Amino acid sequence: MSPPFAGTIFIDPDIITDHDPTAYTSIIYSGQGERTMFDRRVDGWITTDPFLFDATYDDGLAIEVQVNSEFLNRAAAQTVADYYAEAVGRIPKSLRLDVETMWIHKGLELFGGGNNNILIHVDQGDRYIADGILEETLLHEAAHTSLDGRYANSPGWLAAQASDPTFISNYARDFPAREDIAETIVPYVAVQYRPDRISEYLRLTITSAIPNRITFLDGLNLDMHPVN
Repeated sequence: MSPPFAGTIFIDPDIITDHDPTAYTSIIYSGQGERTMFDRRVDGWITTDPFLFDATYDDGLAIEVQVNSEFLNRAAAQTVADYYAEAVGRIPKSLRLDVETMWIHKGLELFGGGNNNILIHVDQGDRYIADGILEETLLHEAAHTSLDGRYANSPGWLAAQASDPTFISNYARDFPAREDIAETIVPYVAVQYRPDRISEYLRLTITSAIPNRITFLDGLNLDMHPVN
Protein backbone atom coordinates (compact mmCIF):
# COMPACT_ATOMS: atom_id res chain seq x y z
CA MET A 1 0.00 0.00 0.00
CA SER A 2 1.46 3.34 -1.04
CA PRO A 3 1.36 6.35 1.30
CA PRO A 4 -1.81 8.35 0.63
CA PHE A 5 -0.16 11.78 0.79
CA ALA A 6 3.05 13.48 -0.33
CA GLY A 7 3.13 15.50 2.90
CA THR A 8 0.53 16.05 5.58
CA ILE A 9 0.62 19.76 6.40
CA PHE A 10 -1.37 20.27 3.19
CA ILE A 11 -4.22 17.77 3.71
CA ASP A 12 -6.82 20.23 5.03
CA PRO A 13 -6.50 23.89 6.07
CA ASP A 14 -9.33 23.70 8.63
CA ILE A 15 -7.83 21.28 11.16
CA ILE A 16 -6.68 24.24 13.25
CA THR A 17 -7.50 27.76 12.10
CA ASP A 18 -6.85 31.30 13.25
CA HIS A 19 -10.42 31.41 14.59
CA ASP A 20 -9.73 28.61 17.08
CA PRO A 21 -8.96 29.21 20.77
CA THR A 22 -5.39 29.93 21.80
CA ALA A 23 -3.69 29.33 25.13
CA TYR A 24 -1.64 32.50 24.57
CA THR A 25 -2.19 35.17 27.21
CA SER A 26 0.52 37.84 27.03
CA ILE A 27 3.89 38.92 25.75
CA ILE A 28 6.43 41.15 27.51
CA TYR A 29 9.46 42.79 25.95
CA SER A 30 12.65 42.02 27.88
CA GLY A 31 15.21 43.95 25.81
CA GLN A 32 17.92 42.85 23.41
CA GLY A 33 20.55 40.28 24.30
CA GLU A 34 23.06 37.98 22.71
CA ARG A 35 21.60 34.69 21.49
CA THR A 36 22.69 31.90 19.15
CA MET A 37 20.00 31.16 16.58
CA PHE A 38 19.74 28.90 13.54
CA ASP A 39 19.12 30.74 10.26
CA ARG A 40 18.28 28.70 7.16
CA ARG A 41 19.37 31.53 4.89
CA VAL A 42 22.97 30.78 5.82
CA ASP A 43 22.22 27.14 6.67
CA GLY A 44 23.95 27.55 9.98
CA TRP A 45 24.13 29.13 13.40
CA ILE A 46 24.44 32.87 13.95
CA THR A 47 25.21 34.78 17.14
CA THR A 48 23.35 38.05 17.23
CA ASP A 49 21.38 40.43 19.46
CA PRO A 50 17.70 39.78 18.78
CA PHE A 51 14.73 41.51 20.32
CA LEU A 52 13.56 39.30 23.19
CA PHE A 53 9.99 38.71 24.33
CA ASP A 54 8.55 36.45 27.01
CA ALA A 55 5.31 34.85 25.83
CA THR A 56 3.08 33.20 28.41
CA TYR A 57 0.22 30.71 28.07
CA ASP A 58 -2.78 29.91 30.24
CA ASP A 59 -1.54 26.36 30.92
CA GLY A 60 1.66 27.44 32.65
CA LEU A 61 4.01 27.21 29.68
CA ALA A 62 6.21 30.04 28.44
CA ILE A 63 8.39 30.68 25.39
CA GLU A 64 11.20 33.17 24.86
CA VAL A 65 10.57 34.63 21.42
CA GLN A 66 13.81 35.81 19.80
CA VAL A 67 13.24 38.15 16.86
CA ASN A 68 16.16 38.92 14.57
CA SER A 69 17.24 42.57 14.86
CA GLU A 70 16.84 42.88 11.08
CA PHE A 71 13.25 43.83 11.96
CA LEU A 72 14.81 47.21 12.84
CA ASN A 73 12.77 48.28 15.86
CA ARG A 74 10.96 46.92 18.86
CA ALA A 75 7.50 47.68 17.48
CA ALA A 76 8.07 45.72 14.27
CA ALA A 77 9.61 42.86 16.22
CA GLN A 78 6.76 42.79 18.72
CA THR A 79 4.17 42.60 15.96
CA VAL A 80 5.63 39.38 14.56
CA ALA A 81 6.42 37.99 18.02
CA ASP A 82 2.84 38.51 19.14
CA TYR A 83 1.41 36.99 15.96
CA TYR A 84 3.42 33.80 16.11
CA ALA A 85 3.16 33.43 19.89
CA GLU A 86 -0.62 33.53 19.53
CA ALA A 87 -0.56 31.03 16.64
CA VAL A 88 1.64 28.60 18.58
CA GLY A 89 -0.87 28.82 21.42
CA ARG A 90 -3.46 27.12 19.21
CA ILE A 91 -1.53 23.85 19.16
CA PRO A 92 -1.82 21.33 22.01
CA LYS A 93 0.02 21.77 25.29
CA SER A 94 1.84 18.45 24.96
CA LEU A 95 3.37 19.66 21.70
CA ARG A 96 4.43 22.97 23.24
CA LEU A 97 5.89 21.26 26.29
CA ASP A 98 9.54 21.34 25.15
CA VAL A 99 9.31 24.55 23.10
CA GLU A 100 11.47 26.89 25.17
CA THR A 101 12.37 29.37 22.44
CA MET A 102 11.15 30.60 19.08
CA TRP A 103 13.52 32.05 16.48
CA ILE A 104 11.98 34.51 14.03
CA HIS A 105 13.81 35.72 10.93
CA LYS A 106 12.88 37.22 7.61
CA GLY A 107 13.34 35.08 4.53
CA LEU A 108 11.60 32.52 2.35
CA GLU A 109 12.90 29.43 4.11
CA LEU A 110 11.20 26.41 5.63
CA PHE A 111 10.17 26.36 9.28
CA GLY A 112 11.94 23.97 11.64
CA GLY A 113 11.50 22.07 14.89
CA GLY A 114 13.80 20.48 17.43
CA ASN A 115 16.43 22.10 19.65
CA ASN A 116 13.66 22.97 22.17
CA ASN A 117 12.61 25.50 19.58
CA ILE A 118 10.42 26.41 16.64
CA LEU A 119 12.18 28.18 13.76
CA ILE A 120 10.15 30.76 11.80
CA HIS A 121 11.01 32.55 8.55
CA VAL A 122 8.25 35.09 8.07
CA ASP A 123 8.19 35.25 4.27
CA GLN A 124 7.59 31.51 4.23
CA GLY A 125 5.10 32.05 7.03
CA ASP A 126 3.17 34.44 4.81
CA ARG A 127 2.81 31.63 2.27
CA TYR A 128 1.56 29.22 4.90
CA ILE A 129 -0.91 31.87 6.10
CA ALA A 130 -2.16 32.46 2.55
CA ASP A 131 -2.66 28.71 2.10
CA GLY A 132 -4.41 28.40 5.47
CA ILE A 133 -1.88 25.92 6.85
CA LEU A 134 0.15 27.95 9.35
CA GLU A 135 -1.20 26.10 12.40
CA GLU A 136 -0.85 22.72 10.70
CA THR A 137 2.78 23.54 9.97
CA LEU A 138 3.39 24.63 13.57
CA LEU A 139 1.78 21.38 14.73
CA HIS A 140 4.25 19.42 12.59
CA GLU A 141 7.27 21.38 13.81
CA ALA A 142 6.26 21.22 17.46
CA ALA A 143 5.96 17.44 17.16
CA HIS A 144 9.64 17.40 16.22
CA THR A 145 10.40 19.45 19.31
CA SER A 146 8.28 17.73 21.93
CA LEU A 147 7.52 14.21 20.68
CA ASP A 148 10.44 12.96 18.57
CA GLY A 149 12.93 12.71 21.40
CA ARG A 150 10.51 10.82 23.60
CA TYR A 151 8.87 8.46 21.15
CA ALA A 152 10.45 8.24 17.68
CA ASN A 153 12.67 5.33 18.70
CA SER A 154 10.39 3.86 21.36
CA PRO A 155 9.40 0.19 21.05
CA GLY A 156 5.71 1.08 20.96
CA TRP A 157 6.06 3.55 18.12
CA LEU A 158 8.34 1.27 16.11
CA ALA A 159 5.88 -1.61 16.57
CA ALA A 160 3.00 0.56 15.35
CA GLN A 161 5.11 1.70 12.41
CA ALA A 162 5.88 -1.91 11.46
CA SER A 163 2.27 -3.07 11.88
CA ASP A 164 0.49 -0.35 9.92
CA PRO A 165 -0.27 -0.94 6.22
CA THR A 166 1.83 2.02 5.13
CA PHE A 167 3.31 5.39 6.07
CA ILE A 168 0.95 8.35 6.03
CA SER A 169 3.09 10.24 3.49
CA ASN A 170 5.99 9.87 1.10
CA TYR A 171 7.94 12.24 3.33
CA ALA A 172 7.43 9.97 6.35
CA ARG A 173 8.33 6.90 4.30
CA ASP A 174 11.52 8.47 2.96
CA PHE A 175 12.66 9.70 6.40
CA PRO A 176 10.98 7.35 8.89
CA ALA A 177 13.16 8.06 11.92
CA ARG A 178 13.04 11.82 11.44
CA GLU A 179 9.64 12.63 9.97
CA ASP A 180 7.14 9.88 10.77
CA ILE A 181 5.82 11.29 14.05
CA ALA A 182 5.66 14.87 12.75
CA GLU A 183 3.91 13.72 9.57
CA THR A 184 1.46 11.64 11.60
CA ILE A 185 0.44 14.30 14.13
CA VAL A 186 -1.57 16.52 11.75
CA PRO A 187 -3.78 13.69 10.43
CA TYR A 188 -4.03 12.31 13.97
CA VAL A 189 -5.44 15.59 15.25
CA ALA A 190 -7.75 15.72 12.23
CA VAL A 191 -9.38 12.33 12.80
CA GLN A 192 -9.40 12.28 16.61
CA TYR A 193 -10.17 15.93 17.42
CA ARG A 194 -11.53 17.57 14.26
CA PRO A 195 -13.52 14.85 12.44
CA ASP A 196 -16.32 17.34 11.80
CA ARG A 197 -13.95 19.50 9.77
CA ILE A 198 -12.72 16.86 7.33
CA SER A 199 -14.45 14.74 4.72
CA GLU A 200 -15.40 11.15 5.45
CA TYR A 201 -13.13 10.14 2.59
CA LEU A 202 -10.16 11.86 4.22
CA ARG A 203 -10.98 10.34 7.60
CA LEU A 204 -11.13 6.83 6.15
CA THR A 205 -7.95 7.40 4.15
CA ILE A 206 -6.08 8.28 7.34
CA THR A 207 -7.54 5.61 9.61
CA SER A 208 -7.00 2.82 7.09
CA ALA A 209 -3.35 3.81 6.54
CA ILE A 210 -2.14 4.26 10.14
CA PRO A 211 -4.54 2.61 12.63
CA ASN A 212 -1.78 1.43 14.96
CA ARG A 213 -0.05 4.79 15.05
CA ILE A 214 -3.37 6.40 15.98
CA THR A 215 -3.82 3.87 18.79
CA PHE A 216 -0.27 4.54 20.00
CA LEU A 217 -0.85 8.30 20.15
CA ASP A 218 -4.18 7.80 21.90
CA GLY A 219 -2.35 5.79 24.55
CA LEU A 220 -0.03 8.69 25.36
CA ASN A 221 -2.94 10.66 26.85
CA LEU A 222 -1.54 13.87 25.41
CA ASP A 223 -2.74 17.14 26.92
CA MET A 224 -4.55 18.60 23.91
CA HIS A 225 -5.50 21.98 25.44
CA PRO A 226 -6.77 24.19 23.80
CA VAL A 227 -7.63 21.90 20.87
CA ASN A 228 -10.05 19.87 22.97
